[in-house]
Amino acid sequence: MPGTYAVYKGLQKPLVFKGFQGKYIYWGLASLLCGLVSGALLMSLVSMWLGAFALVACITGGLLFTSQRQKGGLHSKRRDTQILILNRYGRKKII
Repeated sequence: MPGTYAVYKGLQKPLVFKGFQGKYIYWGLASLLCGLVSGALLMSLVSMWLGAFALVACITGGLLFTSQRQKGGLHSKRRDTQILILNRYGRKKII
């Protein structure tokens, strides 16, 4: 007689880290890495002050942009107001 085992299905909630949810965690991480790389390159090639300014501006701007996009929802989708008719070839006709 086979036994039954409980299957762990997780918490059924989106992943949250420092206020960022789901895919926006990766967006925040990407803005941090972009700021660090661009700041380091500008510090080494142009000047230290310009690199420091670019580092702070890129990180701050990226995190602000990410937080604004997150307010649209975790699964923000495009909402069409037209009537779309698909034919069998996958082409759209907008009415």
